[in-house]
Amino acid sequence: MTKTSELPARGASSTNPGLPGKGAGGTDSGLPGKGAASTDRERIADRLLRSTAARSYDPELDIDWSAPPEPGKIFLPEHRSTLYRTPLWDRLTPEQRRELGKHEAASVAGFGIWLECILMRLLAKLAYEENPATRHVQYALAEMAEECRHSTMFARLIEWMGVPYYAPPRHIHALGRLLTTTAHGPAMWGAILIGEEITDRFQREMATDDSIQPIVRMVNKIHILEEARHIGFARAELTRSAAKLSLGELPIQRAMLGRVAFIVARHLISPEVYRSVGLDPAEARRVALANPAHHETIRYGGEKIVAFLREAGMIGPPATHLWRKAHMIG
Repeated sequence: MTKTSELPARGASSTNPGLPGKGAGGTDSGLPGKGAASTDRERIADRLLRSTAARSYDPELDIDWSAPPEPGKIFLPEHRSTLYRTPLWDRLTPEQRRELGKHEAASVAGFGIWLECILMRLLAKLAYEENPATRHVQYALAEMAEECRHSTMFARLIEWMGVPYYAPPRHIHALGRLLTTTAHGPAMWGAILIGEEITDRFQREMATDDSIQPIVRMVNKIHILEEARHIGFARAELTRSAAKLSLGELPIQRAMLGRVAFIVARHLISPEVYRSVGLDPAEARRVALANPAHHETIRYGGEKIVAFLREAGMIGPPATHLWRKAHMIG
């Protein structure tokens, strides 16, 4: 078992004949030479497949789940708590703040499982509809395998913390099911990116913070490394599909993305987490939603994906107000 806060070395064997690799002349020997396989889309997918083979992790083996929480270490940076700098926060003891952070971290992990399940269904739809003898479909299948491990990892984290699983509300759960059947084109890839990039931003901040529990840091490090591939794939697919949009389709795609952004921003943290420190969930949620510090945290999480989606033309009427209500744009 490896040290909890350190990633073990990973590398694809150069002698494994099953792995695609560079030929003697430096060409991509894993790519067929004609047709769709020679496109940028296929080359990006081929590179990501190589990276997956070389650097993937198994949380069941690479994380020491038997290690207890370290005394004094926290589960979430205090300034990322939804109640930070509010009168309710000032009333909490240091131990209560630590406990609230643990439950908020668990809520993000639980919401992450919900998002990963949606992503896996979207990727399965792509694999079902398209040609599996292409690199981009093969990478979609490889990403599904990684997302399965990530969901298991988040579930183990919740179990390790000894806190409840905070499921999304029923109507949000139902909307997720609807999204998997209706999302297509840039809205599909944008929805994936919103779910991936907001949490990725927070995880990058926590991964190098020595005040965070080592198990939590290890989960963040694994997810960051593997999610970087997923983000690169989704960004390339969104850019490709957005370029094909008609003027009539653009508002529909924007509306779907605006709704996803609003749902993610509002439901990362379940109101039920506040019971862990004796607060009324309805009152604490009202305080959190009105909290300027929490608004800043949401903007921080969405900063990179908002810039990317704006450049791609995917933020605008008729959904601009939803992005503002989500506090992801000013």
